Parts: sequence; C-alpha cells; structure tokens
Amino acid sequence: MHAQEENEMSSNVNIDWGKLGFSYIKTDLRYISVYKDGKWDEGKLVEDNMLYISEASTSLHYGQECFEGLKAYRTKEGKIQLFRPDENAKRMQQSCRRVLMPEIPVEKFIDACIQVAKANEAYVPPHGTGATLYLRPFMIGVGDNVGVKPASEYIFRVFCTPVGPYFKGGMAPVNFTISEYDRAAPYGTGAAKVGGNYAGSLYPHELAAGKGYADCVYLDPATHTKIEEVGAANFFGITKDNKFVTPKSPSILPSITKYSLMHIAKAYLGLEVEERDIYVDKLDELKEAGACGTAAVITPIGGIEYKGNLHVFHSETEVGPVTKKLYDTLYGIQFGDVKAPEGWIVEVK
Repeated sequence: MHAQEENEMSSNVNIDWGKLGFSYIKTDLRYISVYKDGKWDEGKLVEDNMLYISEASTSLHYGQECFEGLKAYRTKEGKIQLFRPDENAKRMQQSCRRVLMPEIPVEKFIDACIQVAKANEAYVPPHGTGATLYLRPFMIGVGDNVGVKPASEYIFRVFCTPVGPYFKGGMAPVNFTISEYDRAAPYGTGAAKVGGNYAGSLYPHELAAGKGYADCVYLDPATHTKIEEVGAANFFGITKDNKFVTPKSPSILPSITKYSLMHIAKAYLGLEVEERDIYVDKLDELKEAGACGTAAVITPIGGIEYKGNLHVFHSETEVGPVTKKLYDTLYGIQFGDVKAPEGWIVEVK
C-alpha cells in the first residue's frame, strides 16, 4: 500500500478525543501473519477487519488461543512510542508454550505492533488528552480439526483502536469484594493470557457488580487464604512501614505494569519491594492498595469486602499518596514526560 493511499484512508478521522471510552473503533489497517507448514509467513497489513476461518478451528472449540494488550502513546513533541513491547512479546511466547502454539519471535511481534501503530497514526490521540491507541495482538489455532489436539495452522494478528482515559473525572478509589469462585486452578492456565481465564471471570464479576462493587478479588485456589488477582488485574499494597508488596503465585498472570511499578517503587520512590504471600485476614498491614494493568495503569482500592466486613485502606474517596506517586511516575514515563529506564520505550518511526 502506497503512502498516499494510507494518508487518504486516515484523512477522514474525526474523533472527539475527550469522549472516547474503552470500546472498538475500526481503524484503517491491521497486521496478519499465517503459520503453515512449520513456519510463519512474512506478514502484511490488510484493510479487512473480518477473519475467515474454518468452522473446525481449535480456537473455537478447544480454546487454543492467546492475546496481549499494549498501548501507543503520543508525546508532547508529537512522537509515538510503545511501552515495553518486548515484555508483551515474551509473555505471549509463554502463553503460546502453555497451549502448544508456535511462538512469535520477539522481533516479529514488535515489528507488527510498530507497523500497525504507524499505519494508523491518525488514530493516536494527541498528548494531554489522556487517550491512547490500544493494540491487541492475538493468536488463534485454525484449520480443519475435530480431535482434541493442537492445530496445524495459526493466525497471528494485531489490530488497534483508540481508547479514552480510564478515569474520566480523575482517579478515585473503588471497592471490591472477595469472590468465592476461582480464577484459575492450581497448575492451570492462570499465568497464561488465554481467553478461558476471562470467560470464567464474567460470572463472578457480574455477581460482584450486582452487589455494588467494581469487581471481585480472587484468592488462591488451593487454600482460599491469599490474595491473587483483582478482576483482570494484579494486586499490590503499600505496608504501614512503606514496603511495596504484591502477591507471588504460579496462578497469577505476570503483569508488565506490575513489574514496572515494582521497579519504579524501588528506583524512583526508594521503597523496599516484596513479591510474597498476602493473606486476606491480614489486610490491616496495608495502608494503601491498588489493582494494576494496562487499561488503568493503577485502579486505587478504597476497600475490600470480606465475610460481611469492608476493610478500608487509605480512604474510600481519596487516593493514597504513594499510590498517586506510582501512578504519576509510570503514566509520565509512558507519555514521555518522565525519563524512562533504559530499554522501556520503543519509538514508532
């Protein structure tokens, strides 16, 4: 596709950046690469946002698929940058290994994301709006398959959509409730970013929302005594003696946002960092708590309901000072306003 054609396609972009939510907006181009006969093809950008696959694809019947989520950010100088895409690539490789899919090389993954962000540059929101271009890489098993076994063919695809800031009226704490349901089984797929983990969370989320909570907190599936995840996000807390603590478990999805916050807590804020068990009956050791992930960066937790009692951390209405510093620092790095650690930023050129 010629540059002139790309410019013509994007010239019709007319978006009120201040009113963007987190929903799908069709953009101009997306990337697709096919794995067949034991190798990936070169990959290409296409206009069609529809996928045409066999009705017998393993992704449809046996859940042989995985996905990632990352964002492209506009700096105040007008540049476009990705945040730690190599970590998303490596995590996707881990997910692929868990469900027996071919791995996408890190370089191919990053190149695909750069191509998509560059081809849809007109959809990258202006700096200062808080909005971003969300990228969704995913892989699915396809082809004519009936037996329970890995597919022989796969599709790797990356599409994008502009999304608004997570907190429209400013960051504010929300409350969560402990779920009786398990997010993942011991030695299951909890550490892989596969769709089944999310399908299973829909019902517990609906129950929590019906009780007036933002989402539910999942405990470890073996003993139901330790915090693991908060909805689709990782949990962290700030102890009363100023340590950044976060759960450690083989069932937790390794959040790139969480590991970035762990580095920021230590290198930028001078906090001691611990990845360890956090027991639900010892919440009083924490003065602040939050959920972290790509969408919101940090969602401050006002309180957690457990066995009929609401344990409030810093406040139900105000964000704790350490949580605010963590958010501001990471948000600043992502948008190019705070100097990033070496290797964290990849510029889209």
